[in-house]
Amino acid sequence: MTINSKRAVEITLANQLGYERVAMACSASFAQLFGFPKDRIEDLKTVVGEASVNAMQHGNKGREDAKVTVSLICNEDTVTVQVMDEGRGIEAFPPAPDIEKIIEDDKLITGFGLFLMKELADNVEFNKMTDQGHIVSMTINMKAQV
Repeated sequence: MTINSKRAVEITLANQLGYERVAMACSASFAQLFGFPKDRIEDLKTVVGEASVNAMQHGNKGREDAKVTVSLICNEDTVTVQVMDEGRGIEAFPPAPDIEKIIEDDKLITGFGLFLMKELADNVEFNKMTDQGHIVSMTINMKAQV
């Protein structure tokens, strides 16, 4: 995945938990360059982090030799985030999480990251396949949450 734009950045991460923080920090710096509000930058960081972790754990299945590529493209008031792993896409989506249960119980909840991505981004597309792997694409209106 290669992008050509003056308002874009692309980073490649090692497939190691913790490296999602690099993508989150990069996305925050990128959005700050364009003067976007702090609350939307926090939303951007969250979706980048969740998508990156999902790519590492589920897409790349924890393989140490795999990579995750994160691209950010700014178009006027929106940022498009694309997170690519070396997997084959999402075969079955988990059910929507029960928020009440999450609050009451601290057990590992599956599907919460996907839920956050759908709630914080204005548009999310899963299972975009390329020759290099699977892409999750998200568009976020950075001026106001809609």
